[in-house]
Amino acid sequence: MTTTTQRILDLAAAAPASHGEDLVLLLAEANELYQQGLQELHREVAARLDGLATADLMFAADTAGMPCDASQGRDEVILLLALVEWEMTPAAMAYTEMAAAAARRGFCLIPEE
Repeated sequence: MTTTTQRILDLAAAAPASHGEDLVLLLAEANELYQQGLQELHREVAARLDGLATADLMFAADTAGMPCDASQGRDEVILLLALVEWEMTPAAMAYTEMAAAAARRGFCLIPEE
């Protein structure tokens, strides 16, 4: 069974040789997997931090480079912490590089209007 990480790495490896619609399809699949991976990690982080006070969560987010303010709720701060953790995974880094490389070649998932 292929993991989310492995599939994103496979898509990122295939991207440089892909062109046009094939590259956009690879980006779309990788984006979906990126979002799925973030959601899964968000659930894990939320469970792990369940008993922590909101002020402690805000301090952790600030320490991680994601400053928070009093207007942000507990759920939003937990999401920020999950995002910080997710962005350091091999899957997220591979997707980010894949998307940046595709953008340099003129391809992205946002349609032109």
